[in-house]
Amino acid sequence: MAGTPDLFVVCKKCGSEVSPYITECPYCGTRLRKRAPKIDRRSGDATPRPPRRMPRPTLTPLRTNEIPGIRGDAFGRPNATIALLVLSLIGFLVLPFVANSDVALISFGGTTWQFAVAPFMYPNAWYQLAVLLAIGIFGWRLELRHGPVLVVALFIACGIGGNAIAAAAGLDDFILGAPGAALGMLAAWVLPDLARARHGVEYDADLLGTAVLGVVVALMPAFVDGASAVAELSGLALGALAGLMLLRASDTTR
Repeated sequence: MAGTPDLFVVCKKCGSEVSPYITECPYCGTRLRKRAPKIDRRSGDATPRPPRRMPRPTLTPLRTNEIPGIRGDAFGRPNATIALLVLSLIGFLVLPFVANSDVALISFGGTTWQFAVAPFMYPNAWYQLAVLLAIGIFGWRLELRHGPVLVVALFIACGIGGNAIAAAAGLDDFILGAPGAALGMLAAWVLPDLARARHGVEYDADLLGTAVLGVVVALMPAFVDGASAVAELSGLALGALAGLMLLRASDTTR
């Protein structure tokens, strides 16, 4: 066929049949041509192209319901939780320069601004560490699940509201900190997963670690002045109620 290269050529010196794509005879070393002939790519004898470079795999943004319990589209950084932690740290730094009686809630009373300021004031570093650790962990997880509005609402209801109930009960000399918010967020987070575990449904909470942290916060009134057991019980009850509502809402949307 026209355009098809010869299968071999004959060396003029030794008479051997050699490949048409070499420049010297392998038998006698006679120079056959100055350079090897060009390969006709249309004939099918062309060398294969090198493989294309594979694209580097990349992670796509988290989609809704891709991970159970985590909403990947609506909520990013836990800004509400971070704001609550920052305000609490500022309150801890300010408290040494003011009298407890000026900012703490007292039995059967308290001004409006004291109700708003007292949850961010901690008279003891260990007390603050336990409470803020719980608020940071469970507020962050709740904010990823349900958004910042729920976290702020739980802090107001369980933290400020729990302190208000404790002040009305009159069992504490003064009240500082927000242990009710810590236990309320803990209950709101873990109660739906406890219900799922009871029914054999997959859950994503560390129940043992949650129980340990809850016990540590619950024991604070026994060692720290200003930590109220009534505020803790009130916040825990309100958080558990919120957890039941979240569980019912998640069941109805499935």
